[in-house]
Amino acid sequence: MELYKVMLVDDEADAREAIAKCVDWEAIGYRVVAEAENGEDALEKAELYTPDVVLTDIQMPFMDGLTFCRKLKEIMPETRIIIFSGYDEFEYAQEAIRLEAEEYILKPINADELIKVFERIKERLDDDFDRRHNIEQLNRFYEDSLPILKEQFLVNLLEGRLGADQIERDAADYGMKLDASFYSVGILTQEEDTDGKQPLSAGLLGVSLRNLAEERLADYFDCMCMNYLGSVVVIVGLKSTQAHNRFISSMDQICKTSKKQYGLDTTAGIGKVYGNIRDISRSYSEAREASMYRMLLADNQAIYIGDVEPKSSEVTTLDEQLIENLLRQIKIGDSASIREAVDDIVGHMKKSSVSMPLLRMWCIEIAIELNRLAAVYRVEQEQEKPEELFDKIELLHSFDEMSEWILKLSENLMHCIRQNRQDATKVLGEKATAYIRDHFKDSHLSVDMVCQHLGVGTTYFSSIFKKETGMNFVAYLTKIRMEEAVSLLENTDEKSYVIAGMVGYEEPTYFSYVFKKQFGVSPAKYRQKNTPE
Repeated sequence: MELYKVMLVDDEADAREAIAKCVDWEAIGYRVVAEAENGEDALEKAELYTPDVVLTDIQMPFMDGLTFCRKLKEIMPETRIIIFSGYDEFEYAQEAIRLEAEEYILKPINADELIKVFERIKERLDDDFDRRHNIEQLNRFYEDSLPILKEQFLVNLLEGRLGADQIERDAADYGMKLDASFYSVGILTQEEDTDGKQPLSAGLLGVSLRNLAEERLADYFDCMCMNYLGSVVVIVGLKSTQAHNRFISSMDQICKTSKKQYGLDTTAGIGKVYGNIRDISRSYSEAREASMYRMLLADNQAIYIGDVEPKSSEVTTLDEQLIENLLRQIKIGDSASIREAVDDIVGHMKKSSVSMPLLRMWCIEIAIELNRLAAVYRVEQEQEKPEELFDKIELLHSFDEMSEWILKLSENLMHCIRQNRQDATKVLGEKATAYIRDHFKDSHLSVDMVCQHLGVGTTYFSSIFKKETGMNFVAYLTKIRMEEAVSLLENTDEKSYVIAGMVGYEEPTYFSYVFKKQFGVSPAKYRQKNTPE
């Protein structure tokens, strides 16, 4: 088993160094992965290093230890917290208990005492790990999962095979409560274990992922989880459409936890939210489509179909699975997968033994579907005109000619869509940076505000923003604020505390801290150094 990760948080560098050196961490099953000097810094590093245990002081500038612990528990509820303080006061200990801290230690910290504390916590961490990885328990869970009839009911619901009356009747028979105001579907997919290091079989991994999803979602949603077609399908009942954002966020966190626990990349595809139980099949279809975008976006995140598919209209395709597959490969595949899809279509044509006029009619149907897809992505001007297509179809006299013609059209459309998508992400990045530059003086500016302005989800925005700018939102916002602060210091006589407010910092001391961290000197010294005498 790998060493558990520890983060030390204290505003005194000497104290952090003493703690780091007074314990042989590897000997007791840990390694120190990060240090932080205040709560603000610690929150950023916690998201970056995902520590298993955080040892934090209470008294710190900018954000005290208790506030940091509250915020950390909101985003990383499984992280174990140890609070140490020089104050033996009841209210501190009481607040630590309320925050579910593992231990409350008084300064000065004794090395032997600290080792005993971490040994106790390691036993709890080991118990949690064993509970999730206990083969025998997972086998029991797998064997005692939903009865066949109940699972078949959910499959039929996802595939859209049930009428309203039958849904109501079967749900009552199986004791299933389906009375939510809204519904949405998510699909969790783990990549295959290619190096053979994963101790669990594919079946048990699926069960463990399902168990993880149920544990994380049960407190917030009425949810039903099932293993289906190699993935974990999650159906959630929502009280409002606004709750859909929390569902996306929860699925995103499940992906990251799965990666941490099992070492396998995990992606969640999320469908839209609907107010009719029968529309679960539509949300499921959208979730499957969203999952396929994992090849284009970063791993271990939730992908909402509304963020990645065009919003202007829906793609209308023929019912034939072969043509649906071709359209799918054009959207998210490559030249090789498109050729395979075309080969499947032409192979079907060969087996059909139909007349040449009918084969040409099928080619016209394919051309119509490709033009519909081009219209959705607004690249129809790049395609051949319908009358030109029809003339060329009349000249097709063999299966090889049809294959090359369909392949050429499909690859051309793929390149146009890919360029369109790249342009769209570039525009999104430009709009985001423009909004930040226009509003950086607002001390409350946040990722949520930018995403609300742009009309996209936070997970999708963060992925695109970092790809386009090379840095995350906080780093970019800080960069803009610091650039403006430098300009004001060099070109005005305003006091540092006034400049702090002008660039979006309510706390002048925190502004000075960030400025010094960026440039190595305080604002006052920077002005002295850079102002001509």
